[in-house]
Amino acid sequence: MIRNVLIASILSLGLTACDNSEVGDVSLGVFTTKDIKINVLVDPIVTGVTCHIASIEADLSLSDPSDSSIACRQTGEITPEMIAKIDNSDSGDVIFKKSKSIFFKTMKMRRIFDPTTQTLIYVSYSTKETSGSFKHSISTVPLWGTKAYQVPSEPAR
Repeated sequence: MIRNVLIASILSLGLTACDNSEVGDVSLGVFTTKDIKINVLVDPIVTGVTCHIASIEADLSLSDPSDSSIACRQTGEITPEMIAKIDNSDSGDVIFKKSKSIFFKTMKMRRIFDPTTQTLIYVSYSTKETSGSFKHSISTVPLWGTKAYQVPSEPAR
């Protein structure tokens, strides 16, 4: 059992080191094994949106902290065809997942479309409760000024 946990930990660390979406690595000090890792993600469907996700990684721990931060911006063209392909449900699409523990904790990112305000909403969150709450962060990308923007049929409330 302990051998399997150790092997899984080593494999997890190896896979994290091979992540080619990492664009930043900030050490939190000499006396800690925790770093802030910054990953970039281009939305796989709405390719004119780029998100940067910052999260804490603890190299010698079996579980990373759940805190994360997200910032998404329009970095290219957003078309009506892209918006037509996305999930329009209230829960949206999971567009990014990253394991944060060998004990089933995952950081996920969802894209949700708000048709009333013509805004893409990106939410990053942890799938495990820590310290009495689920950690999450939100960023929005308005469609205003893009080819995808459509005048809403009813005013925003």
